[in-house]
Amino acid sequence: MGDPLERLGSEASMATETVIKSDLCLEINPPITETVATATAEDWRRALGKVVPAVVVLRTTACRAFDTVSAGASYATGFIVDKRRGIILTNRHVVKPGPVVAEAMFVNREEIPICPVYRDPVHDFGFFSYDPSAVQFLSYEEIPLAPEAASVGLEIRVVGNDSGEKVSILAGTLARLDRDAPHYKKDGYNDFNTFYMQAASGTKGGSSGSPVIDWQGRAVALNAGSKSSSASAFFLPLQRVVRALGFLKKSIDSCTDKPKAVHIPRGTLQMTFLHKGFDEIRRLGLRSETEQVVRHASPPGETGMLVVDSVVPNGPADKHLQPGDVLIRVNGTVLTQFLNLENLIDDGVGQIVELEIERGGQPITVSVSVQDLHSITPDHFLEVGGAVIHPLSYQQARNFRFPCGLAYIADPGYMLFRAGVPRHAIIKKVANEDISCLADLISILSKLSRGARVPLEYMSHTDRHRKKSVLVTIDRHEWYAPPQLYTRNDSSGLWDVKPAIDPAAVPPSVGNNGLPICQNTTLCHHDKEPMHEVDVRGVTDTVATIEASSGGSSQNDFGSEAKKQRVEDDSSDGTVANGSLYESELKSDDAMATDNSVLREYESATALSANASLAERAIEPALVMFEVHVPPSCSLDGVHSQHFFGTGIIIYHSSNMGLAVVDKNTVAISASDVMLSFAAFPVEIPGEVVFLHPVHNYALIAYNPSAMGPASASVIRAAELLPEPALQRGDSVYLVGLSRNLQATSRKSIVTNPCAALNIGSADSPRYRATNMEVIELDTDFGSSFSGALTDEKGRIRAIWGSFSTQVKYSSTSSEDHQFVRGIPIYAISQVLEKIITGGNGPSLLINGVKRPMPLVRILEVELYPTLLSKARSFGLSDEWIQILVKKDPVRRQVLRVKGCLAGSKAENLLEQGDMVLAVNKMPVTCYNDIEAACRTLDSGSHSDENLNLTLLRQGQEMELVVGTDKRDGNGTTRTINWCGCVVQDPNPAVRALGFLPEEGHGVYVTRWCHGSPAHRYGLYALQWIVEVNGKKTPDLNAFADATKGCDYINRTSGARLSKQNIRRNSRSKTERRWLRRRHFRPLIGAIFRFAFQTKTPRV
Repeated sequence: MGDPLERLGSEASMATETVIKSDLCLEINPPITETVATATAEDWRRALGKVVPAVVVLRTTACRAFDTVSAGASYATGFIVDKRRGIILTNRHVVKPGPVVAEAMFVNREEIPICPVYRDPVHDFGFFSYDPSAVQFLSYEEIPLAPEAASVGLEIRVVGNDSGEKVSILAGTLARLDRDAPHYKKDGYNDFNTFYMQAASGTKGGSSGSPVIDWQGRAVALNAGSKSSSASAFFLPLQRVVRALGFLKKSIDSCTDKPKAVHIPRGTLQMTFLHKGFDEIRRLGLRSETEQVVRHASPPGETGMLVVDSVVPNGPADKHLQPGDVLIRVNGTVLTQFLNLENLIDDGVGQIVELEIERGGQPITVSVSVQDLHSITPDHFLEVGGAVIHPLSYQQARNFRFPCGLAYIADPGYMLFRAGVPRHAIIKKVANEDISCLADLISILSKLSRGARVPLEYMSHTDRHRKKSVLVTIDRHEWYAPPQLYTRNDSSGLWDVKPAIDPAAVPPSVGNNGLPICQNTTLCHHDKEPMHEVDVRGVTDTVATIEASSGGSSQNDFGSEAKKQRVEDDSSDGTVANGSLYESELKSDDAMATDNSVLREYESATALSANASLAERAIEPALVMFEVHVPPSCSLDGVHSQHFFGTGIIIYHSSNMGLAVVDKNTVAISASDVMLSFAAFPVEIPGEVVFLHPVHNYALIAYNPSAMGPASASVIRAAELLPEPALQRGDSVYLVGLSRNLQATSRKSIVTNPCAALNIGSADSPRYRATNMEVIELDTDFGSSFSGALTDEKGRIRAIWGSFSTQVKYSSTSSEDHQFVRGIPIYAISQVLEKIITGGNGPSLLINGVKRPMPLVRILEVELYPTLLSKARSFGLSDEWIQILVKKDPVRRQVLRVKGCLAGSKAENLLEQGDMVLAVNKMPVTCYNDIEAACRTLDSGSHSDENLNLTLLRQGQEMELVVGTDKRDGNGTTRTINWCGCVVQDPNPAVRALGFLPEEGHGVYVTRWCHGSPAHRYGLYALQWIVEVNGKKTPDLNAFADATKGCDYINRTSGARLSKQNIRRNSRSKTERRWLRRRHFRPLIGAIFRFAFQTKTPRV
């Protein structure tokens, strides 16, 4: 059993493609007359001198997951089989069944673009084409194909890009010509209905598609795969390759003006044969007289016959043949070899063949229609919500034992991954309607509005006898493009794209309150370089920008585009502007009665929890469970996962707006899909991120109370906050939260440390980490995954029990993400909540159809840490200051020291690491809250001073410094650009906290990259700054957008020269300069990092 096909691509380097094998059957011929003894070292030298220049290194990029292939980039090998026509032979798994972009590099390092012209549906060979005139500086000849020269004992050489070494020459001797086709994966590509050759040449990844040559320089086989546990390599016989090459040459010669699609007849019965020995076949019931007939009619040395191994359901042979049937004759001719059988079937497409078989010793004759193999090989796919869906191919139908043509998920993308639908699943129903093919799915999707939640039923090959049902949300924020249908154009080698659904036919979108949403998306088109400026959901053509949760000065409000209700100016009582209050008026009496019945039953069930504490019963109506999904296209700020759970607390609830608070390890960024499930009422509704505190570990999420219906009004309410007095050591509190099944759980605990300072190190990929925070520690809790609130005995909130993310590093190359829970004092939350309700001093945000001014937070962008006064004395702190600080805070007995300044902050060049902060504005400070209080004082005063007067101790010397502060909103990262498969943003606070930015005018930060994109192909990975594009500095996103607009994205030979710098290097290290060629990639409309494959101007 062969090795599985390795998955391609990694963050550090482009992985080489592992070998997989396939192809045709071969008659067992007697040894050829040429003997190995005639080949001398000089003969091999001359042969290799001719072969090596004709062998090319292939660099391929699979732009989409398709059929058995995942998106990724890889190296492989090919060789020239027709110099005049420009044809390269390689493996099918190199050409790939789906969209691919490829280049060929000759031995003299000349690079030329190549296009796929044919990939066999079953066997492991395919062809690329190239322009022969593009090779200008190398003299080479084509390698002739000689399948008849293969024989046992033939000395061979495998010439190719073995292990990524460009040119490797491996020696071997053909040992077998009748090996079974290797089996690589249960859910991947496998060849069948053919023999393979075997030799101990020890080929490895990157040598796929290498020619297997004899001493005369002829290709006798095609290298296809190997076995990792031994030195065995598997080669594909060339008989069927020669046939296909003949059709390809005729097609090219017949083209007078423009290329046309190549048609190579291929037939199938949708069944798999195995070649078994006569002794084994006798055990299956083969009669002795039949064996004698077969032996007499077969070539000398025949060792066995063909036996049915499997039959694809609903195929031509289904109901006619069964596993174990022994093939005797086809159309009256005895057949024991794969090659003869395939010749007959390929030449008989559309005809009826008569098969004579024996089943358990009983002769049976059946008539079966030969089906066109290309008709069950998909050449199109639907992309919706990042998912790739196409008809189930013959390859996978054979693997999974499902009928061909079903709606098959090659990649679940974001929309289906969010619902828990796995890769390789088969869609059976959507919105309770049956799905038998891709056209049915498209028809149903055209009836669904944006934001709709519908049931989806699917089957998996790993559990084929049970159907599973999930809820799918139709991309409410338009993180991805509208559904697109891609079709392979065999004339050009590209894939043409068109909308799968007429935009005019899509029903109005559904908002939080169940009412239609107006959809007005503004796109800014440019004449030469297509560039789309849209909100957080819409993105890209050449360069795409995402705007999220921005202020009133921006035209792209996250909230406004997420809901798109008619907007009225803000009113202090929060009156809903567009119809949210009409829902109760429109409800029928039956609906109201149903709601009341559900409410009564739910209340009676809740009342049974008589053993719950008073605090638990008081706080349960305010408990809410968050389920958060982050689309990969918007994975900003180093967010480390796509799926989060956590318990939050409702802190404000009125008729037109609800606000809940949760930790930022649950809601990390604003570009998220948030769903809220309430403990007190059985309803699940979406929420919108409205505030992410720039320092403290909490986020505020808004929801629309009218979306829950009037029955919930009496059971859901906001918790009572109790910010004062602060918790002290020894205080009793109740830890209350929700389990995954929305059951309230509580326990009484004791505060052991009410002011524990956090010290969380930076992760490998910088992301939010709590700094300058004091948290609450308890003697007992429910473990690291349980979050909720700390209350007093009456259920009043004293603190949020939130989750914190950290990374445990075991070595320089090994680390693991962990989380822990601590209490977050409620005073920091209540201050922001008050400003949101009464109106903040920042830009407005649309919340449930009402514009509300949001607060700004003034902060000192310095990371501090506490040091005990006993240790501070050793650093030169005087007794006088020690007495002052002890008097100020006799509990903590500490002084704050500078750990570092955020790069680009106003304090960066003023404060130094190790400085002790003794006082702010002449007032002694001992904790982080003192610094925050001083910052708030600047906003509350009538003067416009934004500076703090700091008293510091630096290297034993007391000094005074004036340090500027910064105002930050609660939007987080509000803008990103999706370019060539990488997500680019301005450096977020976690990156700036590393302490340096590039010298070349700063730079834009690559936060994520995509498999199968130009960024993957050319090594533009995450954790890097792009500081220049084509010699133009890119200090910010605007400059980057302007620099990339000038790039030619249509010309295949164009590219962008980038200067980049890794964040883990010193800020003074030399930058690298690389070419990033986009070639014929064309990004989709939408916030995605998958790329299309057009050399043409993008179609409308």
